[in-house]
Amino acid sequence: MEYQVFKREINYYETDKMQVVHHSNYIRYLEECRMDFMKQIGLDYRQMEEQGIMIPVLSVSCNYKNPARFGETICIVPKLEKMHGVKFEMSYRIYSEDFSVLHNEAASSHCFVDLGFKPVRLKRDYPQIYNTMQELVGKELAAVR
Repeated sequence: MEYQVFKREINYYETDKMQVVHHSNYIRYLEECRMDFMKQIGLDYRQMEEQGIMIPVLSVSCNYKNPARFGETICIVPKLEKMHGVKFEMSYRIYSEDFSVLHNEAASSHCFVDLGFKPVRLKRDYPQIYNTMQELVGKELAAVR
């Protein structure tokens, strides 16, 4: 499957006095990328929420390698690492626009719940969503730059 990498320009308000992206903003970038990824694979968050499925974050980790700065464009490449009936894990690599600099390596884990925050078993209740995600587990997506 080809995937258009998530590109984003760094805004001034996301940086500190040194014009370096503040560490907390990377978490936002991961969410933006994850939502874009899900939409590209046909699993738009808005549509899933309309079906009664929510996807809360269970954990996030970031390993900061090289600072990204105001005015630069970053490219984020996601990968679906694990998929269980209720939970999934993703990894992310954040690069410079030309992919010459690795800025950050990150991971997040999530679960599927209904509007009452009760676990949703995708394989049983939403097999199309489960199958779509299961097919992508562990695969390096052909990133189109």
